[in-house]
Amino acid sequence: MKISTSYHGDIEIDNQQTLTFNQGIPGFLEETEFVILPLPEAEAFQVLQSIQTKEVAFIITDPFQFFLDYDFQLEPQEIEKLQLQQVEDAAVYVLLTMSNSVEKITANLQAPVIINTKKQLAKQVILMNTAYETKHRLFE
Repeated sequence: MKISTSYHGDIEIDNQQTLTFNQGIPGFLEETEFVILPLPEAEAFQVLQSIQTKEVAFIITDPFQFFLDYDFQLEPQEIEKLQLQQVEDAAVYVLLTMSNSVEKITANLQAPVIINTKKQLAKQVILMNTAYETKHRLFE
């Protein structure tokens, strides 16, 4: 399938790469299909690109690369919505707020994106009762 993207122009993707966000992403509820694309100039980061809307793209990263003690528990209803059977089937990403200054890049640890890698289902989960916030500096 051919899609238009914010960072890669028009590209061809395999339908197997498509992630389904049944409830969209907060603030973008109508956007339900995304793909994760590499960001070649910054290997630690990827692009979560909407398949429907070229302009809807988020820079994401694996939080465990930057926050070694990052840990949380998913509520049973979230596990059910994602149809997760095993923890090994889950991939975790966080959305980043980019800046011209590397020191000002922040990660939203309060609302990770959880992906069921077996079923290609995804959800941005808002963690309750946690000390995590929406803006944690990536680099100190």
